[in-house]
Amino acid sequence: MDCLFCKIVEGSIPSNKVLENDHVIVFHDIQPAAPTHVLVIPKKHIASMNEVTAEDLPLIGEIHLAAQEAAKRLGVEETGYRLINNCGKDGEQTVHHLHYHLLGGTRLGVLTSLSDSHK
Repeated sequence: MDCLFCKIVEGSIPSNKVLENDHVIVFHDIQPAAPTHVLVIPKKHIASMNEVTAEDLPLIGEIHLAAQEAAKRLGVEETGYRLINNCGKDGEQTVHHLHYHLLGGTRLGVLTSLSDSHK
């Protein structure tokens, strides 16, 4: 599989991890759009939110719990953060592995676009 995030999961591409458990990895984005910008990904390859099945719902919950823990570890839990999922071409998804951007560390204005830039 030629998936950038799967390569991060397997360890063949290094990442600056914030946390990792059996099902989820959170790591710093290499092109941050905010002072705090990490990616929250499942270890299981799911191409996009459109590919999530009922079987994946516990994993989606784990992703959200990992995002909460990452926000706490990164010091943005109290001040606030944004959790974003880009889905499909018009949603600016360029890495076809389900992932969420967690942004914080500053007052976030109205969001008009957050392109994935991890080709």
